[in-house]
Amino acid sequence: MTTTIIRTTTRFLAPLILVFGAYIILHGHLTPGGGFQGGAVFASGLALLIVANSKDKVQELFEKTPLTQLESIGALGFLGIGLLGLMGYTFLKNVIANSGFLFGAPTPKGINPGYLNTGGTLSYLNIFVGTKVLAGLTSIILIFFLILRRERDEW
Repeated sequence: MTTTIIRTTTRFLAPLILVFGAYIILHGHLTPGGGFQGGAVFASGLALLIVANSKDKVQELFEKTPLTQLESIGALGFLGIGLLGLMGYTFLKNVIANSGFLFGAPTPKGINPGYLNTGGTLSYLNIFVGTKVLAGLTSIILIFFLILRRERDEW
C-alpha cells in the first residue's frame, strides 16, 4: 500500500534519479562513478517507481520492458568491446582513443575540465556495464516485489 505522499514524491524524484544515473554512466571516465555505479543509481530510480505503484501499474509499466534482453546486450557489448581490444593485441585495449571516432577525440594537453568525447572504449564499456547492472538490479527488485505482493494478496 502506498500513500499519496509517496506517489507524489516519486513522480518528482524518479526522473531526477534516472537522469543522474545516466549522467554517472556517461561521465564515468571523467568523474567518480562509472557503469556499475550509474546502473545502480538508475536501478534505484526504477525501484522507487516499482515500490510506489500498485502491482497492476508495475506489471503494466514493466510488461513490455525487455530487461533480459538489455542485460544480455550489456554483457555481449562488454565482451565485444573487450575483443575489439585484441586488434591492439590486448583484451580491453583502448583502440578507439585518439581515433576521431565517437568518444575517440584526442585529449587536449594541459589542464582541462574534461571532455566527454575523449574516453575511447572506456565510455562504451561504461554504457554496456551500466545497461547490464540497471537491467539486472531492476529484474531482481521486480521479482521480489511481485513475489511479496502476491503472497500478501493471497493472505
